[in-house]
Amino acid sequence: MMRTFFLVIIIAFFAQVASAQTYRITVNIAVHSNNGKVFVELYNNFDGYPADHEKAYRKVFASIKNDTSTVAFDSIPAGEYAVACYHDENDNGKLDVNFLGIPAEGVGASNNAKGFLGPPSFKNAKFSVSGDVTQNIEIRY
Repeated sequence: MMRTFFLVIIIAFFAQVASAQTYRITVNIAVHSNNGKVFVELYNNFDGYPADHEKAYRKVFASIKNDTSTVAFDSIPAGEYAVACYHDENDNGKLDVNFLGIPAEGVGASNNAKGFLGPPSFKNAKFSVSGDVTQNIEIRY
């Protein structure tokens, strides 16, 4: 009886450790100049993607060197994610848009997904994480 109890405890412990496995998402972003910063958001579901910054799972401003910015999101559980980013070229902390609401600064998404008359959908930008992942994004201007 006691042996069975300890066996159950050990199995439960290892199941918990296995389910707590996390990974790294590395995002390499190509831009056309070293001016400003790149704003990168990681979403773990479609809700809010890509416009509602408050619903992003993680977000960060990143510096640019040699027309490239690299961001690493650590401790990410397995699942489906999408990245949205923009080149804040004038470094004012926001995505500038024209009078029609069209971005006046460069934007990008994971899988280099493109939108039609708007931003790409979560469905087109999503990727699976079950190990360390690298996404290479080319900003479109």
